[in-house]
Amino acid sequence: MKPVVAVVDAETSGNVGTIARAMKNFGFEDLYLVDPPDLHRDSEAYGFAGQAREDVLPNAEIVEFDYLVENFHTVGFTSITNEDARKHTRFPFRTPDELVTSLGDVETETCLVFGRERVGLVNEELERIDEVASIPASADYPSLNLGQAATVALYELQDLARDDTQLPDVSTQRADEAEIEALYEHFGAFLDDLDYPGEKKPKTLRMVRRILGRAHPTGREVNTLRGILRRAQRKADD
Repeated sequence: MKPVVAVVDAETSGNVGTIARAMKNFGFEDLYLVDPPDLHRDSEAYGFAGQAREDVLPNAEIVEFDYLVENFHTVGFTSITNEDARKHTRFPFRTPDELVTSLGDVETETCLVFGRERVGLVNEELERIDEVASIPASADYPSLNLGQAATVALYELQDLARDDTQLPDVSTQRADEAEIEALYEHFGAFLDDLDYPGEKKPKTLRMVRRILGRAHPTGREVNTLRGILRRAQRKADD
């Protein structure tokens, strides 16, 4: 079930537009706003929203925080703190990666809640949230800008919202095995043309096979590599 997104008391309309754009990028549709700034058509929100200005942003609903708590399983996003089980307003927390699994295993209306630019969600709000999430970051500076935090989180959670039929099928782009084997044979012939030491050839070819095996080259990449080998062979014959 696709989560909805809520932004609480954003101070700048530009960050609301940035979040709406990230929602559009990663397949999220429904945006709820608690105490939003002015979001008129000439505001930064529409300037930052990209194609989300056509649907996500104008369809956003303004609600009270109570509405989110009463109607959704809420996940509040916050910076990592030093809290532990003794002080658990912001602990324990899940990372966005962990949320993909935990939320993907249940059928529930979920709302991803992001807070203010300066202070995020305050403790009184977090106490009413069902679970807490945090984006791992440097201990020296763990706080992210509101728009950045939402973009990172929505990217990580896109499997809960995105229609995979809209994605390019990259699995079919790898060169077929006959093409790749022909490249290995061509490389072996190239080593022969170089008078490469015979005792080293098997190990070298095995290394090349391992490198290309990890790379999963496309047909175009295989053809380009073979073209380079042919050019080098012609130069060696001159």
